[in-house]
Amino acid sequence: MNSVLLPMVAVLLIPIYEAWQDEDIWQKMLAFASIATKTSIMILVVSVLRNDWMIGVVGVLILSVGNAALMLLAHLIRRLNEQ
Repeated sequence: MNSVLLPMVAVLLIPIYEAWQDEDIWQKMLAFASIATKTSIMILVVSVLRNDWMIGVVGVLILSVGNAALMLLAHLIRRLNEQ
């Protein structure tokens, strides 16, 4: 299981580095959306490997609701910048 999770964590560090470097708010929001998606996929992989479907339900909820909240925040920031 560690051989599967270590490359996934390494790939997770790429958007974190991009968000740290860039000053544009939209690039940061995209990086955080990517982080949320990757962590929920990691949760789903762990749930399949452990055969624990309750953890998988949590991963699906993070995948669906987490990105929706981030998109609502992005639209709110865009509306505030227009005014």
